[in-house]
Amino acid sequence: MNFNDLLHAKNIDPKQVLVLRHSPEEANLRKVLPWLAAERPELFNAYQQTQGEKVEKAMKRASHVASFIGHEPRKAIFVGLYSIGETEYLTRENFWHVPAYAELQGFGMSAFTKDTRTSVLFFHLALMEFYSSWKGKLIVDWPSPEVSWWRWAGQNTLPIRAILEDSALDSAMPDWKEIVLRWEELAILPTRWKHKLSEWRGIYFILDSSDGKSYVGSAYGDSNLLGRWLNYGATGHGGNSSLRNRDPKNFRFTILQRVSPDMKAEEVIRLEESWKLRLHTRSPRGLNEN
Repeated sequence: MNFNDLLHAKNIDPKQVLVLRHSPEEANLRKVLPWLAAERPELFNAYQQTQGEKVEKAMKRASHVASFIGHEPRKAIFVGLYSIGETEYLTRENFWHVPAYAELQGFGMSAFTKDTRTSVLFFHLALMEFYSSWKGKLIVDWPSPEVSWWRWAGQNTLPIRAILEDSALDSAMPDWKEIVLRWEELAILPTRWKHKLSEWRGIYFILDSSDGKSYVGSAYGDSNLLGRWLNYGATGHGGNSSLRNRDPKNFRFTILQRVSPDMKAEEVIRLEESWKLRLHTRSPRGLNEN
């Protein structure tokens, strides 16, 4: 079975369907695009609603866009099928005034850097009820050459490789020692990450990449590390006065030490004090005020 069989089953002509395998050039955006598809589908859709000149011309001739995300080499994860509606022009200036694009810029999107056009077409795309339960679970083989990231469905065969039990958009969490998160990413953490972070108590570290100063904190209350980091994601400063006048877009979050989920608060605080001492994060060298 291949993807065109699914289109035929819903009476959709593959010749009118443009298939996109998204894999952004920007490393930060490439990392979070599956998270956006899962947690912020409106931002994912905004990302694909404007395109480079060649794809823009193709979309003007298509009736639907089938959206995938690059998974493994020559594999793609299904996100959804979108009907193409009306279009409108956006100038360079107006583009960055669209709230979704301003937010995507924070995730690393760098539109227009290599584009000489003075305006782009914005396509109104509506998500359809097309095998929606397979979002993130349907994996297809992507034809060679892999660099050709957009294809006409009717001119290509995309064999169905697998239908997963769990969504591949909700990525498995790496080892806690390998976690490095930008501030913007705190608001779009995958569900599986949230579950783990809510179980973990520990000592965390915030680096301000603008000047190298750092802050050590501890998490042992409601929702543990998840609760603390979501608070930073919402406020930018987490209630810490030394962070209030800093740009949270420069913050990087890591975990210094995980502790037992039933460790008493006073013991966690003692560990926090030890890390402050060893890393010299107290003011004026660092951002801890006590």
